[in-house]
Amino acid sequence: MNKQRFSTSNYKKIALTGYFSLLVFMPLWLIVLSPSESLSTTTSLVMFTLPLLFPLRGLLQGNPFTYAWSNFIVLIYFLHSLTTLWVLPADRVWAMLELIFASAMFFGATYYAKFRGQELGLSIRKKKESK
Repeated sequence: MNKQRFSTSNYKKIALTGYFSLLVFMPLWLIVLSPSESLSTTTSLVMFTLPLLFPLRGLLQGNPFTYAWSNFIVLIYFLHSLTTLWVLPADRVWAMLELIFASAMFFGATYYAKFRGQELGLSIRKKKESK
């Protein structure tokens, strides 16, 4: 038997906290706190906010499939934060916050999708037949 540390609803809360933190923080950072000299406001919004809007409905509905594929989107924010940590010392605090939020979303979404999928009897593997 697989014993999980947190309840499924706690994993969902962790994922949504990371998600909504990114959704609020990214435009705040890139437009207000440290505007880019090379990207326009519109470009910054499209590149760093629009991708987060794609899974919004499924995340709010608690769809485990949406939580699973939203991890592909959160990889954008992992890469952005790690790159910024490396190349822009002035924005390290903001990049660390982005990395924390992205990590929370990734962690919560991964385990929510796994355990909620199990609760619903969903699987991507075919079950082995008993002999």
